[in-house]
Amino acid sequence: MGDIARYAFLAVLVSWILVPLGISIVYAFTPLDVYYSDAILSTTFTLDHVRTLWVLGAGEAFLRSVAVGAMTVGISFLLGLPGGYALARYVFPGRDAVKLAIIATRMFPIIVISVSLLKTFFALGLNDTLVGLALAHTAMALPFVVIITGSIFGGIPRELEEAGMIFGLSSFMVFLRITLPLAAPGLAAAGMFTFLLSWNEVFMASVLTLVNRTLPAFILNSAFATPIEPIRFAAAFMLILPALVFMFLARRYLVTMWAMAAR
Repeated sequence: MGDIARYAFLAVLVSWILVPLGISIVYAFTPLDVYYSDAILSTTFTLDHVRTLWVLGAGEAFLRSVAVGAMTVGISFLLGLPGGYALARYVFPGRDAVKLAIIATRMFPIIVISVSLLKTFFALGLNDTLVGLALAHTAMALPFVVIITGSIFGGIPRELEEAGMIFGLSSFMVFLRITLPLAAPGLAAAGMFTFLLSWNEVFMASVLTLVNRTLPAFILNSAFATPIEPIRFAAAFMLILPALVFMFLARRYLVTMWAMAAR
């Protein structure tokens, strides 16, 4: 009875996630005449809705989202990787307070950060720029990067680093030749996860940009305004596609990342 209840709960949970995704994907490629007919499912499919969105500006917004996500990952890891390593390997006064402060930055609503950043970016000339939006996304993702990379480095046995130093390697070479390769799978998954954080973010992108909007902001402010419902489903499909690709490519690395973080 216990197993049946557990499997039933898992089935409901999986259906809760997969059914809306499936509906979005199917209707994104359903021809208009079939969608507005009495047919429940179409036997023919079309790329017209995706093509229409692409021509209306989704293509440029897609490329801007990729650029902002890549910059967010780069800046977040450039700043967060040393912080995560220091928290994992060094004991210093106030380390727990630093960790708490990092986590506490995620307690504030994004709107609080967005308004302050908008005023600052206007003063610096970074408003409505991809670099400005990447910096804003970095502020959002950096606490996650520090905490998760700290957990990954903490899961690597310290004895391996000490053995490298015994054989004459410097601290930097130990990090480069021993620690980094062992942490690479987890760091790769963390990088992909950070990219998705930036990819899915819509509020900051809507507030901080007007012309150079990323794909989620473009879809929220433009595509969802259309009365043609299949185009809305096509927009939803374009948003979830990178997440599906990410889960397929990084499924093994994600398990490794959480296993290393849980040690």
